Amino acid sequence: MSEDSWKNVYSYLSNSYGKNHFTIDKPFQQLLKYFRGAVPDLTPLGEFAGGELLEISDYIDKGAHPKHIMWSIDGQRVDEVWISPMQRLVLERLLKEYHVNAYPYKGGDWFQHFASIYLISDPGIACILTVTNQTAYTLYKYGDAYQRTLVDGMIGENDKILFGATWFTEVQGGSDLGANLVEAYKDGNTWKLNGITKYFASDAGLAHYALVTARPKGAPSGAKGLGLFLAPKLDSSGRRNFLIRRLKEKSATISVPTGEVEFHGSEAQPIGELNQGIYYTVETLTVSRIANAFGALGLARKAYLEAYYYAQKRKAFGKPLIEHPLVRRDLLDMEVYIEGTMALALKSVSEFQKSWMSTPPYNENYNYARLLTHIAKNMTADMSAYVTKMAMELHGGIGFLREFPIERLHREALITPIWEGPSNIQALDMLEALVKKKAHLTLIKDMENLVNQLKEDRDLGDLALRSINESLSGILGMQIQDAQYYAKDLLNTLGNAVATVLLLHAGESLGSSRLRTVGKLYATRFLEGKVYPIEDLRGGDVVFMIDEVELKAETNG
Repeated sequence: MSEDSWKNVYSYLSNSYGKNHFTIDKPFQQLLKYFRGAVPDLTPLGEFAGGELLEISDYIDKGAHPKHIMWSIDGQRVDEVWISPMQRLVLERLLKEYHVNAYPYKGGDWFQHFASIYLISDPGIACILTVTNQTAYTLYKYGDAYQRTLVDGMIGENDKILFGATWFTEVQGGSDLGANLVEAYKDGNTWKLNGITKYFASDAGLAHYALVTARPKGAPSGAKGLGLFLAPKLDSSGRRNFLIRRLKEKSATISVPTGEVEFHGSEAQPIGELNQGIYYTVETLTVSRIANAFGALGLARKAYLEAYYYAQKRKAFGKPLIEHPLVRRDLLDMEVYIEGTMALALKSVSEFQKSWMSTPPYNENYNYARLLTHIAKNMTADMSAYVTKMAMELHGGIGFLREFPIERLHREALITPIWEGPSNIQALDMLEALVKKKAHLTLIKDMENLVNQLKEDRDLGDLALRSINESLSGILGMQIQDAQYYAKDLLNTLGNAVATVLLLHAGESLGSSRLRTVGKLYATRFLEGKVYPIEDLRGGDVVFMIDEVELKAETNG
């Protein structure tokens, strides 16, 4: 059987399979151009993402789960994880051929990295790449001379690939890192770790090196007493350095092994200054939260593509689904929601790109990037859960059958609000950035500058500014307990206002009437809380036909 014959099998299950997921995504390219100044050439990755990677990700979820290999045939405790040979090849190609992790460190930028995560979209595979990148990032910025030599292996620039991990949370505290119990102590000149509470350790069994939060003996309680350590898979004698108790049974993110890890006198190396550990840790979470945003966006985009192409083919009541007003409204709503949160996520990358080399206590730009990241992470996750649900609905009964990809995309999307801190954590961390770092002052100044540049739709820009100022003045004047109660409302209000301004400004800057239309629709739905006008629905194909250029080419040829 030829290669084309093999490829055709999965095309019976997926309507987006075989398409280049970068070249057909015109809105993503437009917004990349606005924020980055130029569209990076991700065409090769887009082809891989819409072809082999799409099929392999689905196959791993359905029947090629990672397996914990505790014992070797010779009776040795090895604690390795066996992943599909297909998955090994995928990870190697993403690191070495598509340079997903190398961009920020080797002449590229964070836009290219996070855009790659968006195209990959499978949260498990993206997680392996992200925790590895977080490890590389931390060593690149704060590691000693030896630790920095490990970076090239983690970004695919050495013959041997090195995988990383971030083991921060523990069973008794979860996101409350101050409750951590794993202890670090000095044994001669060597630091060692003790503790059995690392309960949600992603990349367990794959990672060659893990970032581990631990409390140095005698350090104060709470988060500020934590240090950050690098724990290798093998100790200085070449023996297994820590134990993996088991892997988790998860509803999604199947392709990344997540386990429970035990340290029993495990060797480790401190990273940077011990008393700065919590700052390094939270900083690496900024990286993973942006990655989470782009993973959530990627899942929503793939679900949208499946629904969009299905609606063109499927007939009901004598005409294609896409000609029915309610279906058109659903597609319009999904696309507007995707693009608004996409603008937020790309704005967070834009500010992070400017400030990522800032170190504690951090500069104004970094604090602004962090504020935007909390908002973008939360709103993209909520959007992804909604859009993937709507894609299931538009498929009807086959939408929840495991044999087709839609139900998996929804399962995966439901994880994104929880990963890297759920909505309560994002809202509280956002509040801290406002109250302690005064990041809202930078936000207001930035948004005022953009709105003042608007020649069209100034009324909507002014509405967004009023929404920002009124919501901030209301909450920042409250007692802290009351402010916390309303923090999630503030997060969403700020996010919707910022998304509106960004879409309108992008539309004017690029001369795109389409993006301006999306901005106005976003403001109608999310800022004003109104129903889309019927005239916008009649002309909605300019919004939801995201691959319009390709469709014309197919029609003409």
